[in-house]
Amino acid sequence: MTADLILTNARILTMDASQPRAEAVALAGGRILAIGAAAQIEALAGPDTQVIDAKGRTILPGFVESHLHLVLGGAELGHLHVAGLHGMEALREAFRRFGEAHPDRPLLMAQGADYAMLDHPVTRHDLDAILPDRPIAMTSHDHHTVWANTAALRAAGILHGLDTPHGHEVVMGADGMATGELLEFEAFAPVIALGGEARLNLGIATGEEPSPWPDAAERNLDKAKIEAGLRHCAAQGITSMVNMDGNRYTLELLREMQAEGRLTARVKVPFHFKPHMDLSALDRAEAMSRDFDDDWLQCGFVKMFMDGVVDSRTAFMINDYPDQPGHRSEPLFSQDIFNQIATEIDRRGLQIAVHAIGDGAVRTTIDGFAAAQKANGRRDSRHRIEHIELIDAGDIPRLGALGITASLQPPHPPGAMDFPLMPTLERIGRARWKDAYLWKTLADQGAALAFASDWPVTDVSVMRGMQAALTRAPYEGCADERVGLMATLHAYTAGGAWAAHREGLVGRLVPGMAADLVMIDGDVEAIAPEALGSTGIALTMCGGRITHQAI
Repeated sequence: MTADLILTNARILTMDASQPRAEAVALAGGRILAIGAAAQIEALAGPDTQVIDAKGRTILPGFVESHLHLVLGGAELGHLHVAGLHGMEALREAFRRFGEAHPDRPLLMAQGADYAMLDHPVTRHDLDAILPDRPIAMTSHDHHTVWANTAALRAAGILHGLDTPHGHEVVMGADGMATGELLEFEAFAPVIALGGEARLNLGIATGEEPSPWPDAAERNLDKAKIEAGLRHCAAQGITSMVNMDGNRYTLELLREMQAEGRLTARVKVPFHFKPHMDLSALDRAEAMSRDFDDDWLQCGFVKMFMDGVVDSRTAFMINDYPDQPGHRSEPLFSQDIFNQIATEIDRRGLQIAVHAIGDGAVRTTIDGFAAAQKANGRRDSRHRIEHIELIDAGDIPRLGALGITASLQPPHPPGAMDFPLMPTLERIGRARWKDAYLWKTLADQGAALAFASDWPVTDVSVMRGMQAALTRAPYEGCADERVGLMATLHAYTAGGAWAAHREGLVGRLVPGMAADLVMIDGDVEAIAPEALGSTGIALTMCGGRITHQAI
């Protein structure tokens, strides 16, 4: 059989233990035809074979982005970005320019605000001073808090408060009016809706479907934002992704794009189980998993939130927050309820992925997975915990013992990439720094690792994520939690594929597997760790199709 395309003169890291390195790879019919020495592979060329000279660059399996929010990320590419800005003058100027460029937008939405961007907690009055006569809002870098001005709160109908589910809050002031701080998704959903993105927010806010069902024109608007997100991800070498919010509508949009030839990555989308649902809602999860199960689109798992985030003190802790005695937050699901839900999801043969940041949330999740295993017996579930920013030492070995995947984000630790050290470290408290953001410790004690960005919470660039993973400095008095280059590459490729139950299709460069690969603009093993983030992606291929090319 002749090859459709050959990449040769490369430094190929296959992520396959039986043949870890090669010089060339041949592709045919969207699959890997052969891989090995250059002379061997080049002999598979026919008159119509395209040959690409890698010129010594590194080729890897296409990156598996194990935790992102594709639809939200695609939409936010068109928002104002204020990451790194501090002080009222900088914010005022950014919003002024953005407002002038978009005079007709009903909401001027900013992304990437950090909790210490002003020298005091942000209120609606601060944003009123920036722009009083148009609705404006800012989303925190962790996407768990929004700050809105008075015009936005009034337009959204929440200036005088909102009845929200447990764990979501429109913060109210002494004057009986909203302060402008909106905690968690269902509190700020009405503000997001002002910008016309309510449909896209449903997958993370409520887990429900749009009603009425969007017409063709509305779906086309939404697909354009998804396409922008896919294009952005392809430029980072991403060929597979686990979307960590979703509903059937998300999958239907992606299926339409698949039929239109516009789907350029393999996407898994969960059923999002929220606290207001009862167990019968899992019938929808089973239906989504049955109806979407091919090499490009899959469901097969249920996503849940157990808590919020450290900076807003909504992460559930075992002990009090050191800067707020008496406060530990609460889990979104009680232990008994979560045990029941996890057991039922597991009984139905579905995977579970749980956002758990505080050590209390992590323990609650582990206990629930243990309850499911006790009730149903051990199976190859690969249930996942997303983030694990803090974990009690006694719970660390339980991940490996129970077969739990640690889905971690190298850009998240404060100081590793874009997130500032404060206020996160002071919220955790110096005494607990040794228990925070443990990658190597978890891996050494048996947890399988999958790496990701959580885009748009952080930059989706895998190369920047790799740099963060390899250059992160230990906090004072803490161990070095870096896992090394090859383990990092594994967590972004084969490890992510395994965590998604897709190791037979992607994550390694092996004959018969998908022709998904990325070419790094250089020799990844020779590039200094601190230079990885500025190293470009020369080529991305998914299913044998070039989805990004810079050479």
